[in-house]
Amino acid sequence: MTATPSPTSADREGETGRGGPSHPHDHGNGAVDVVPADWVPALTRARDEEGFTYFDWLTGVDQLDAAESPGIDVVVHLWSVDRRAHLLLRTRAPAEDLTLPTATGVFAGASWHERETYEMFGVVFAGHPHLVPLLLPDGFEGHPLRKDFVLAARAAKAWPGAKEPGESDSDVGPGSAAAPARRKTRPPGVPDPEAWGPRSEPLQ
Repeated sequence: MTATPSPTSADREGETGRGGPSHPHDHGNGAVDVVPADWVPALTRARDEEGFTYFDWLTGVDQLDAAESPGIDVVVHLWSVDRRAHLLLRTRAPAEDLTLPTATGVFAGASWHERETYEMFGVVFAGHPHLVPLLLPDGFEGHPLRKDFVLAARAAKAWPGAKEPGESDSDVGPGSAAAPARRKTRPPGVPDPEAWGPRSEPLQ
């Protein structure tokens, strides 16, 4: 593994000498990139030799549009209770073969995380004991967290897609006098401005 210099990882830098793909991002304390072939050995070393025994999470990051070495990044976050330090391990499943060995033999808690990453990003974790969808219904097609995933409403109807609640079902074109106005949306939890905005009349 090749660690990014940091207060918690500088003591480990250069110990293993196995470099992974070059990434421009510095995740701070203890970021380590490894090649796919070293994925499970790196996790094992982190647990057994460096004390990162607590598995926190595993997820994917879509890098299929990267100019060099496109694929899906798989990232694991580990924690050392004794050292009070964290470690990010990252590898990239190449676009031509979105397959990685499962981490469940090292951290049993990775099982559900790998299932979610499998269904959301399409990464196959070879050797997983039960690699079936975790959240999506049976028969669902596609991987919703990938950049190339097309929303059903957008596929069925060109932008702006399916009508929002309260809009007319009449099929009128943009700019038509009969075209219904789109409902203004607000972030979740933000009240209607009419209910809390500036008053039109001064207080008496």
